[in-house]
Amino acid sequence: MQANVLTPQKLFEPQVRYIIPVFQRPYVWKIEKQWQPLWDDVRAVAEELTDGSAGGQEIAPHFLGAVVVEQQPSPAGYIGVRHVIDGQQRMITLQLLLNAARQVAKVHGRPRDAALLETLVRNPPHIVDSDDEILKVWPIQSDRAAFQSAMDDDINNDAADHLISQGITFLRDRIQAWALEGPGGAEPAERLKALALTLALHLKVVVIDLEHGDNAQAIFEALNDRGSPLLAADLIKNAVFQIAERQGLDADKLNQTYWAPLDDAYWRTELRQGRLNRPRIDIFLNYWLTMRRAHAVPSDHIFADFRDHILAGTSDVRPILDELSADSGVYRQLASRPPFSVEGTFYYRVIEVADIAATTPLLLWLSRPASGVPQPARQQALKAVESWVIRRMLCRVTLSDTNSVVVELLSHLRRIEPAAVGQATVSLLSDQTGESRRWPSDEAVINSLEQIRVYNVLIPRRRVRMLLEALEDSYRTPKTEDAHCQRGALTIEHVMPQNWRPYWPDGLGDDLDGSLRDERVQRLGNLTLLTSKLNPAVSNHPWLAGHDPLGEKVEGKRDALHAHSVLFLNKRLLDQQPDSWTDDAIEGRTTELAKQVTQIWQRL
Repeated sequence: MQANVLTPQKLFEPQVRYIIPVFQRPYVWKIEKQWQPLWDDVRAVAEELTDGSAGGQEIAPHFLGAVVVEQQPSPAGYIGVRHVIDGQQRMITLQLLLNAARQVAKVHGRPRDAALLETLVRNPPHIVDSDDEILKVWPIQSDRAAFQSAMDDDINNDAADHLISQGITFLRDRIQAWALEGPGGAEPAERLKALALTLALHLKVVVIDLEHGDNAQAIFEALNDRGSPLLAADLIKNAVFQIAERQGLDADKLNQTYWAPLDDAYWRTELRQGRLNRPRIDIFLNYWLTMRRAHAVPSDHIFADFRDHILAGTSDVRPILDELSADSGVYRQLASRPPFSVEGTFYYRVIEVADIAATTPLLLWLSRPASGVPQPARQQALKAVESWVIRRMLCRVTLSDTNSVVVELLSHLRRIEPAAVGQATVSLLSDQTGESRRWPSDEAVINSLEQIRVYNVLIPRRRVRMLLEALEDSYRTPKTEDAHCQRGALTIEHVMPQNWRPYWPDGLGDDLDGSLRDERVQRLGNLTLLTSKLNPAVSNHPWLAGHDPLGEKVEGKRDALHAHSVLFLNKRLLDQQPDSWTDDAIEGRTTELAKQVTQIWQRL
């Protein structure tokens, strides 16, 4: 058995075929769990090449994992053949990624970059005995048609629903968008050159090559056995204190002074982040490195990035430990800021409710004393970013590029005077013109809110509640006894009930089957907040008191809202609608609230 760390160029550039044995399972990788994280990691390495952030240091490669292959007999001078014993999902995906980049490079890049990538996915036609041998990876029968189509640049209709077809489409779309939407007018060809080099030279795979007599099954089981992997924090701690000892420092004292608090249960607690559960200490270190370097750091590169960019060349680890300790204290306090301060509001609305945790490195940088950002500038910056996030959320446009925007902000803000940070943040966000980055206008926000079914679209529902909470607060003043409503404790109520048919049959007009009203009742103008739930029966009652079909007296919805609410949001509603609540009233209130939303989250 031989184990070697190879780049894709070394793995695929020889004339070789990797055949997936028939007993292997079909291809199962999907967007959220595998393709998107892989693309994010590859993109991060490519962007290090394009923006020069490595500072002349060697680019840290992205480790793709391990594959186990078994040599098969082949006549001298013929294409070498290996069976893939373990790692077939990884091998197929890597071929899809290489081929997607080749397809985009053929259109938008340099011929030499497309040619380089072609050598990694196809054997030369003149040396093969059959068409099957052209492709360097040959999957099992159930995956073969989709794979051939993906590699031949033509996804046919019969294979379009296959995961392999979805994979090549996803990767090609992401690569093309990345190449064409580079910051600062970067040429697509230059970005694709960096991507080609990344894919060929800066990815690494451990290839375990079995020889005659090796027990393939035993090796497979050992590689897939369960273990207790070290945290990135454990690896960092070990590296830091080894260096401290070499520097003649008192490692025990340094540990007690700086690191011991990071070993307590709070930091080891696992939190949900995206698709995975990760310990809080590793999440903090991920954010800290992104903040410190103003560069996106993949979650599986935390230790390597810390070692190569923080520890490399240091003559004294104490300043690093001091900085890390101080910033960990700031991070721990982010969630406990005064709830209605600008900082506390940002954390609640953007990080907790909107779930845009990618903004955390920026919040950490703005909040740490070491940055020296005065409070007015910090708050102006946070208000701008909050507006940018919430407006994009309400306009239903992607927030997937938030990480890149945050990194760009960090890189820009650290170079200017701290007092100018707020205005600089506003200017940078205002200058964004790409669809994945622009700061939506008032008109765009109003138009979106007038059309979307907010209650159904803003998922999870806490986003709807946060929007209504913000509207409620906007109608209060600092002199109000309670200047803010209680966050997270109020109940969303439909003014015209979702089950409107028993008591609200009038006013349908041409909407004979009520389908338009079914949509309208989910819009912003038909939603409000209550301090406690209405009785479900009362919630469906008519607007004014009256009688049911059997002649029984029923309480009016308006009276019930009045009895259950002291909120300004409802006071305005009841004052404006004393006699009726209609479809037109919903439309009018939707527009009114949408305009108010643009005043809460202003485009500064």
